[in-house]
Amino acid sequence: MIPGGGQPNMQQLLQQAQKMQQDLAKAQEELARTEVEGQSGGGLVKATVTGSGELRGLVIDPKAVDPEDTETLADLIVAAVQAANENAQNLQQQKLGPLAQGLGGGGGIPGLPF
Repeated sequence: MIPGGGQPNMQQLLQQAQKMQQDLAKAQEELARTEVEGQSGGGLVKATVTGSGELRGLVIDPKAVDPEDTETLADLIVAAVQAANENAQNLQQQKLGPLAQGLGGGGGIPGLPF
């Protein structure tokens, strides 16, 4: 039962929305600082990205470098970056998923940037 004849307390709703927005901003900052890795070729190529998907590093084992076959190396790099980005997306779901559910399934609140 909502006090006041069934009308939600707008001040309380605004405070909750503001807290969710602050929690979301904090989670996004944590994602930007957290690094995750992806690899391909059994570890011959390793890519490091932030939780927000920014490529931070790429390590290529010399065994993966064949001047006669740069296509395979390019494929390994793409695969490693894709694997790292998948790991970053999983991290985003872990960090942001509960916040999106708190906002009504990710639909957000009209007028707020999330």
